[in-house]
Amino acid sequence: MARARSDSPLLFEIVERPDFSFETKAMAEGLWPVAGMDEAGRGPLAGPVVAAAVVLDPANIPDGLDDSKRLSHLQREALFQKILGSALAVSMASVSAEGIDGSNILKASLEAMRRALVGLSVQPKLALADGRDVPPGLPCEGRALIKGDQRSQSIAAASIVAKVMRDRMMCGCGSHHAHYGFELHMGYATVRHRTAIEVHGPVARLHRASFAPFRLGGTEVPDEESFSSLDWGDEPPSRLRAE
Repeated sequence: MARARSDSPLLFEIVERPDFSFETKAMAEGLWPVAGMDEAGRGPLAGPVVAAAVVLDPANIPDGLDDSKRLSHLQREALFQKILGSALAVSMASVSAEGIDGSNILKASLEAMRRALVGLSVQPKLALADGRDVPPGLPCEGRALIKGDQRSQSIAAASIVAKVMRDRMMCGCGSHHAHYGFELHMGYATVRHRTAIEVHGPVARLHRASFAPFRLGGTEVPDEESFSSLDWGDEPPSRLRAE
């Protein structure tokens, strides 16, 4: 069986960058304005899930928009300022750890996106949501895009805004709860965070009581598998037009 040489292009992943094609297609269908929606903070053990909705100006799209996870902290901060200064509308919303515990992380994420969309100063005719699910109760048509933050510039912009805002919120939590180092790990299950939980216990209304290990009882730190076991709850409310 033939093998690709070490310098073969077959060994290099082609990295796709988001573009404005989904938005342009929607405009041709008479669906404008178009908003992109995304969230940050589904996986952490602590803090809110934060969502953003962004309506970009087709004539003034910032260069470098991408999935927030593929950008450095400095890149996200710079693009955050460019998005705020150039977009037609930007809105942010969150659901607290208590709100997450009262439903589940998927429902809370979708609700945060819905709130962000409703808060826009410009009423969109179409909302593009990252992932497989369209948030219920939108005031306009919604379409889900799998890996949307890597395909749509509007969703990529929303992912950056949501990530930057959530990181800033968690840094604020770090100043109030210095033992936990929230400003370093943003609530994710790092060794430092898990050790702090073992030593100091969870922080009421900040740690997600419905997540492992808290729902297992006690404050002993379990293994990584337990920490990554999330309660996704019921079947998503809708999976309309996931592309």
